Amino acid sequence: MIRHVDSKAKRLHRHKRVRAKIFGTPARPRFCVYRSNENIQVQIIDDTVGHTLVAASSTEKAFGKEGGNVESAKKVGELAAKRALEKNITEVVFDRGGNLYHGRVKALAEAAREAGLKF
Repeated sequence: MIRHVDSKAKRLHRHKRVRAKIFGTPARPRFCVYRSNENIQVQIIDDTVGHTLVAASSTEKAFGKEGGNVESAKKVGELAAKRALEKNITEVVFDRGGNLYHGRVKALAEAAREAGLKF
């Protein structure tokens, strides 16, 4: 019998494991990535008070209808880093949200690093 691999459950398990070790502070907030099939979103969160400091998404008007590819992930990473630097946030803790560090998540992280964020 062939068993079906539940990829959503595996992602949630990885996400719990990652979140057990990562916590955003005011000095180093959490750079949280959410990836769906069609879009990618980023939030920079201070977990001590539970506030989102900065957000960027491929669903914003500037991106149009394309949102689920590597190029738009790079744009979202640059936009998030630019907004974070405007609020004097230079260092963050990277939370990949249980996703593998590959493809769109990797492109977003590298673009944010190139734009000036340290993690």
